[in-house]
Amino acid sequence: MGKLKSTPTNFFNRVTIQTPESVELELTLAGIGSRAYALLIDYIVLGLILVVFLIAWGFLSSQLLDLLDYFFGINELRLWLVAIYLFITFSIYIGYFVLFETLWQGQTPGKRYGKIRVIRDDARPVRLQQATLRALLRPVDDLWFLGVFLIIFSKREKRLGDWLAGTLVVQEEQPIASASFKISDQAQALANQLQTEADLSPLQPEDFAMIREYLQRREAMTFQAKAKLSGQLADQVKDMIALEKVPSGVTANLFLEAVYLAYQQLSSQDY
Repeated sequence: MGKLKSTPTNFFNRVTIQTPESVELELTLAGIGSRAYALLIDYIVLGLILVVFLIAWGFLSSQLLDLLDYFFGINELRLWLVAIYLFITFSIYIGYFVLFETLWQGQTPGKRYGKIRVIRDDARPVRLQQATLRALLRPVDDLWFLGVFLIIFSKREKRLGDWLAGTLVVQEEQPIASASFKISDQAQALANQLQTEADLSPLQPEDFAMIREYLQRREAMTFQAKAKLSGQLADQVKDMIALEKVPSGVTANLFLEAVYLAYQQLSSQDY
């Protein structure tokens, strides 16, 4: 019947990186949803910082203007103050990302909350040079949503700043034990039924690993992505194991849990 199609890669886009030490690392790229969520948090924090600066600058500049106008009558200073304000605002905008990504090993407050980080193409931590390039090109990426299109349509999900800086944005890898995800009580009964009514032999180890990866990561997925992916996987597995009919009331999630248990039990019996 063949192997499971690589459907999960639409949701778990993984990349293999060869480090300078000749070690291969397989990492999960941060998708557009995770990056947009992290950026939203960063813009909220950055916006608060800029509001505080605007209030302080407005007070200080007004006091300075009143003082100089009283003594010297210099109205041209207003233009200089506006120019200085714009320069400092842009510096705060750029410095926010540069400072955090450099000191926090590729993370800003938004990225830390969203559990993603920036790394170099060789999997090493980003430095000042890479963080600065990414930050300087961020306004260009935000203009007309250029960065969004580049992330969606590029294989490594890079925006312009990532291409020029030689960086990737990946999810933080957290070791997950095989029993760390929940299995419902109904899955065991259905697993016993599958062992008698279905042919599990066409399932290969990589197919089992794909199902396990979905079960491990489903809690972090959006409802729509989880429903779509579980349905696609369940349909593929049903065709592979020659199961004519799934019992009524069995959801795709429950079916995949049962297949996971049934295959695990079958493999242990073989040994």
